[in-house]
Amino acid sequence: MRTTNGVQVPPPASERARLALALAMGKAAGTAAQALKLGGGTSVSGAVARRIDPEILQKVAAASNASKVAVTGSNGKTTTCRMIAAMGDVSGLRVLQNRAGSNLLQGVISAAVRGTDLHGRLDAQLLVLEVDEGWVGRVNAAVQPDVFVITNIFRDQLDRFGELYSMARSLEKAIEALPPSSTVVLNADDPLVASLAPDAPARRVYFGIQSDVSNDSDAPTPEHSADTIRCVRCQHPLTYKAVHMSHLGEYWCPECGAERPHLDVAVTTALPLAQGQGFEVTIDTPAGTFPLQVPLPGVHNLYNAAAALACAQSVPTQSMPAQPMPAQPMPAQPMPGQPRPDDARRALAGLRPAFGRLEAIHADGREVVLAFVKNPTSYNTSLRTVLQGPGRRGQPRMHLLAAHSHTVVDGQDFAWLWDVDLEQLVPRLASLTISGNRAEEVALRFKYAGADPAAMRVVPDRAAALRTALAITPPGETLHIFAGYTPMRELRAVMERHAWVPPFWQE
Repeated sequence: MRTTNGVQVPPPASERARLALALAMGKAAGTAAQALKLGGGTSVSGAVARRIDPEILQKVAAASNASKVAVTGSNGKTTTCRMIAAMGDVSGLRVLQNRAGSNLLQGVISAAVRGTDLHGRLDAQLLVLEVDEGWVGRVNAAVQPDVFVITNIFRDQLDRFGELYSMARSLEKAIEALPPSSTVVLNADDPLVASLAPDAPARRVYFGIQSDVSNDSDAPTPEHSADTIRCVRCQHPLTYKAVHMSHLGEYWCPECGAERPHLDVAVTTALPLAQGQGFEVTIDTPAGTFPLQVPLPGVHNLYNAAAALACAQSVPTQSMPAQPMPAQPMPAQPMPGQPRPDDARRALAGLRPAFGRLEAIHADGREVVLAFVKNPTSYNTSLRTVLQGPGRRGQPRMHLLAAHSHTVVDGQDFAWLWDVDLEQLVPRLASLTISGNRAEEVALRFKYAGADPAAMRVVPDRAAALRTALAITPPGETLHIFAGYTPMRELRAVMERHAWVPPFWQE
């Protein structure tokens, strides 16, 4: 509604009709996409609705009193959002999220279209949005999130996002635009993220891992492919007490004295569970200490859990009632609540990997582990998690399908592959199949890592490559797939046709 001379005036009938048409056509487009097996409608419904009403996201968000969360960062967005949503579900909240990971503007709008009736009423108490780093400014401006989570900043698709400091500047603008009533949740272990927008009016909450948490990947210095290794303030090399992943850890600058902020939410213990099934962890927060079971392997999931718990504690217990788009009164609805942190253990205990995030699949008598890798940090983290998994230490046998393409979505520059520690992987290989629209370039990288070119199978077509790799893998053994975004979706589509996996939007 608009306010004129202090009096609320319903929007014109034409504006309400335009919104209703946009929602109806968006819903129809999504349904048609699924019926025609063109996908889950996770993007097309938003694209159609936005074409009819460019302000649809602003209108739907403004008309809702749901608590709103936006999550962005280079890695970990999808899993962190699923953790936040799981906490909301267990706490009894009606949760809406772009669960399939469609995080560009049209994907965010698609989630809003799916959860909104034709009068513009959003049926949710908690809105959880995964947002692509390049679109976060526009999404935040439309949604005005109560909580804005930034997981990390790594070198990622430089041809699309630019270098690290360019991305940091855009995220700073998004933080600075938040009102004082909002909370920004930042990864304190990432020097660049922790330094963002220090004078912004929004409340700040920092999460991270205590330096004395035991983890196989801990080291006193960042790995060679780490990105932020200099002080953001004075550019002097940072000194680390512990590094948990890439450049994430406890750091300080011996030159100017800058250091990691105090952790408001901290992982204080992390004990690996049997069979590589994740961790039993303890997380300290201002509201108390919470023992959690994180059923996902890899130190990156400790960060995801800490970010999710920090977010859950930052969601307001209620929001001011928003004014609905339609002229008629809204039906009475309870005010949104807060995901209860004491429900976090029950919420996370049933969590399963998101599609492509070290996803375990039964395929033709073999086990397949599908890992979505898109930058040096995600690749190295997945690689080490696999190599340190149950039965891997000291056991060289490993079957691998590596699939990468250079589309606009994936990033058109493959130079980042030279910062992936393939040299650790090659001695463990029993077989290697390479695919993608630049398969020869990926094969060259594996050659320089020490792989025997004569033993490689270069199969550019993704379906044929999957058949080849499965045929080489003996029944009962595991095929690991490391794939970029587009090849991962293509390979999963092949698996869907064999009924090995459900459509990604149904998970």
